[in-house]
Amino acid sequence: MLVASLVLAGCGYASKDTARMADGSDTIHAAKSALPVGADSGASAKLAPRVLFIGTSLTAGLGLESEQAYPALIQDKADSAGTPIVAINAGVSGETSAGALNRIGWVLRSPADIVVLETGANDALRALPVSEARANVSEILDSIRTKKPKARIFLVQMEAPPNLGPQYTAAFHSMYGDLAREKGATLIPFLLNGVAGIANLNQADGLHPNIQGEKIVAGNVWKSLQPALSPR
Repeated sequence: MLVASLVLAGCGYASKDTARMADGSDTIHAAKSALPVGADSGASAKLAPRVLFIGTSLTAGLGLESEQAYPALIQDKADSAGTPIVAINAGVSGETSAGALNRIGWVLRSPADIVVLETGANDALRALPVSEARANVSEILDSIRTKKPKARIFLVQMEAPPNLGPQYTAAFHSMYGDLAREKGATLIPFLLNGVAGIANLNQADGLHPNIQGEKIVAGNVWKSLQPALSPR
């Protein structure tokens, strides 16, 4: 679960088939469909790129309906743009980078042409040494590259709360850009830009975006994803 310090840091369609997570408690599901009305579902589904979103409560959409979480809103944006995709939400609330590393093998059983990784915020809230968080995220990125060698990888920038001090927050911030460069991933700017710390864009807990805030989050991610989805 995210805590207040993160906010202070600035911080038809296809069916929603689900598969149980390894511990039986969470689900991985298609956020919506990529298919325009009247399309051949079998042929089009095979052609539509699978976009796999791996993340924390911010990706899972804690406090929102599944169709309101930003991966589903990305699906909406793609549909509106006439861009066929299948967005798959594999977010798990409260997950640390170690937790993501523990389940990454299972998650990557899902077909994926693009993988979006959002992790690390809960590490910062626990003041996990940046070196440990970096090692976990590095290994996750290596696993993605090994298991999905043709997939394009996006790493979402997250930030540490300022109460951890300038040395920690600077190192935490730099970790993402450094790893993106080292691993050949594309860095998505801070997920909560324009949302974190703004009361009317967050739920009553003051931590997680409400539907209006989530639309901004989706816009933040879409700016980076859209070029990768456009026909070449």
